[in-house]
Amino acid sequence: MRVKQLLFIVLLSLIGAFNAKAVVILQYHHVSDTTPASTSISIEQFTLHMNYLKQQNFKVLPLNEVVDGLKKGKKFAAKTVAITFDDGYLNILTNADPILKANEFPYAIFVAPQEINEGRSNMLSWPQLKELSRQGVLILNHSLKHDHLNRQLENEDVETWKKRIGDDITTAQAMIDEQLGLQPKYLAYPYGEYNTELVSLVKSLDFTAFGQHSGALSKKSDWQTLPRFPASGRYANLKTLKVKLQSMAMPVKKLKNDNPQLDQHTQGNPKRPELIVTLDLSDIYKPTLACYILGERVDVTWIDKSSFSIASNVDLPAGRSRYNCTAQSRTKSGYYWFSQPWINRNEDGSWPEG
Repeated sequence: MRVKQLLFIVLLSLIGAFNAKAVVILQYHHVSDTTPASTSISIEQFTLHMNYLKQQNFKVLPLNEVVDGLKKGKKFAAKTVAITFDDGYLNILTNADPILKANEFPYAIFVAPQEINEGRSNMLSWPQLKELSRQGVLILNHSLKHDHLNRQLENEDVETWKKRIGDDITTAQAMIDEQLGLQPKYLAYPYGEYNTELVSLVKSLDFTAFGQHSGALSKKSDWQTLPRFPASGRYANLKTLKVKLQSMAMPVKKLKNDNPQLDQHTQGNPKRPELIVTLDLSDIYKPTLACYILGERVDVTWIDKSSFSIASNVDLPAGRSRYNCTAQSRTKSGYYWFSQPWINRNEDGSWPEG
């Protein structure tokens, strides 16, 4: 009996060496001690993050290698990570790049070309981006002007909005390609905001797209709503980041009522959306499933053997919020992780700033 148990443990450890965990993408903005705290990580903290990845033998890969590999069904080693930055701030070059180079870590920067063209002193310039690109850094699409892409203008119908946003995304890509040569057709949604219409549009344009909701990637991920773990501001704590780095993609089979833009919901209370999630439970230890909204654990209602619903107990605030769910694996260490983003208007129907 002991021999069989030992063989079983060895087998699990071998499985764990290959694709035991899904790939995790980290998302940063500023790396600086003097920029806004909500979107910044200090140089010291960033150094601690990178040192941890190095010391714990994480495999840090280029973003396109991760995405292309997952789409093809490639099995990645456990503890595989990609590193991304949004907006293209100068401190990425002055503060982050030396640390990344010292650890030989590849990374990607999502930029808004019109903001680069304005020549702001705190933003990277095209010559600097060209040099980084020459060194292997991926320079990717963050929309043309870093607008809220999901929002229609006053008196703008859906088709006019689609044309405007489609032009924004494709123009930004053309400007990046013209400056740097062909780059992967990857889009990071500004502010992490999207709705179902935008997802459909982005898919029709053949872009892979990334949000700012948390979670890991797997070959079954939705390629137009890929999660990334924010690692700046209140998420910069290394203790909590360690748990996230060990996470796996929740095996979601189906979502219902999952349009992130709450004013477009037609069922139930749009400020307390009921999300219905269907899971593949083959490796999930069902009793450990836990969901959190606005920092509080909420009740999970099982509809059938594999589907559950959750809803907020209070009205979601104006701006951005999330439902987060985790569950333990039956056979592996770490947690399965799922995050659903939401975007809510102000009481008067206007959009919050920022």
